[in-house]
Amino acid sequence: MQPGKSSHPHVLVVDDEALIRWSLAESLTHAGYHVLEAPDRQSALRYLDRAPDGVCVVVLDLRLPDSQDLGLLRHIRRIAPRCHVIIMTAYGTPELVDEALRDGAFRVVDKPFDLDLMIGIVGEAIAGTAR
Repeated sequence: MQPGKSSHPHVLVVDDEALIRWSLAESLTHAGYHVLEAPDRQSALRYLDRAPDGVCVVVLDLRLPDSQDLGLLRHIRRIAPRCHVIIMTAYGTPELVDEALRDGAFRVVDKPFDLDLMIGIVGEAIAGTAR
């Protein structure tokens, strides 16, 4: 299903680790969200280029095979400014967190994380979108 074709909020999960993508997708689907999955920058941008307003939250791994920094966050914020981006990382330093938040990240979450916590953060982001 393409973004914008469902009444449920669309969440794009971007992570090169299939198990993390699957776990998040399953949990978020059970919580009532329509989940799209992308293993890399290029795939994520394909979704966003087709319908930037169809995705309201992106759960984004900081390190992907084709993206190793906050450049993808910045790009997403340019092409989909109303979309909230939650960064996941196992490499979070205070400096990185500060920079990500300055660049428009909704939240930065350390890996590993609790799935219920992530569902709550996605809910907060979606509530922020509805304002």
